[in-house]
Amino acid sequence: MAYHGIDALDKKILKMISNDARVAFLEVARACNVSGAAIHQRIQKLTNLGVIKGSQFIINPEKIGYETCAYIGLYLKDPEKFDEVVEELQRIPEVVECHYTTGGFDMFIKIYARNNHHLLNIIHDKLQPLGLSRSETIISFHASIDRQLDE
Repeated sequence: MAYHGIDALDKKILKMISNDARVAFLEVARACNVSGAAIHQRIQKLTNLGVIKGSQFIINPEKIGYETCAYIGLYLKDPEKFDEVVEELQRIPEVVECHYTTGGFDMFIKIYARNNHHLLNIIHDKLQPLGLSRSETIISFHASIDRQLDE
């Protein structure tokens, strides 16, 4: 992965659009004291470099009935089947992140469930059949910090 040097203007643009992806380019231009065309070109450059990966609406899981957030460390019976397990995890809508990590876990996932009973069902009915030797679950009560990287 290449690091792409960004200047102070790029950083200011990134800060503004990461706080509100719907902010108008003209508003960003005014705040940065440059033309709207310059902002458009900078954002296009940052997108082409892969610094900006897109924009999205962020859904609050609790507001749609998913009250339990859990992080689960997975231990696979056969760690060589990592790619196959990831493909299966992608089919489970409650799994929102999957990481290949250092340490004892073969992989580490983040799940949203409606409640603890639903979480238990996901672990028992959807995760265990993937070939786990065991798992370790951590339930998050609240995210104290939830932000984009701000250089």
